[in-house]
Amino acid sequence: MEQTVEAAKADSWPATPIPERMALQYEVEQFLYAEAALLDGRKFRDWYALLASDIHYWMPIRRTVTSDNLDMEFTQPGDMAYFDDDLTILDMRLKKQEAGSSWAEEPPSRSRHFVGNVRILKVAGDEVTVEVAFYIYRSRLNSDVDTWVGRREDVLRRHGDSFQIARRHIFLDQTVIQSANFSTFF
Repeated sequence: MEQTVEAAKADSWPATPIPERMALQYEVEQFLYAEAALLDGRKFRDWYALLASDIHYWMPIRRTVTSDNLDMEFTQPGDMAYFDDDLTILDMRLKKQEAGSSWAEEPPSRSRHFVGNVRILKVAGDEVTVEVAFYIYRSRLNSDVDTWVGRREDVLRRHGDSFQIARRHIFLDQTVIQSANFSTFF
């Protein structure tokens, strides 16, 4: 799953004048920062509104493998995964939280989403493929603390003067998850 720098360059969007590249980079980063602020502010319905109707929200399982088996480090689409959600499943997760029947979020967690190392990998029509490094900190109750670190591959689709998230593939750096649950959105 990991891309080399050479492969990323080969797949990157066509040479575009630097001012346009800078403007798109800024726009993408501001969108991602605003999205993180919605999640941290528990504005989950506002976050949900950023999702495209055909979203694929997927987090494969990571395994420890030898150097000659790196192609098997992550499970593949269709195999077991922590998340393999579409818009309907994400809506059901939100409804469960809103109803107060999500034991993992009652009382609610406190979270902080950090996104960085944002790289635009490809621009095709109205879609922008980006790679993002993330760090998520969550505290719950008086002493429960969870952290997740990894990278995402997002496809952002132009929607009016902003974007919608059409695909989010989440690759954790951890192979063993210490968290009691994954009630946090990545």
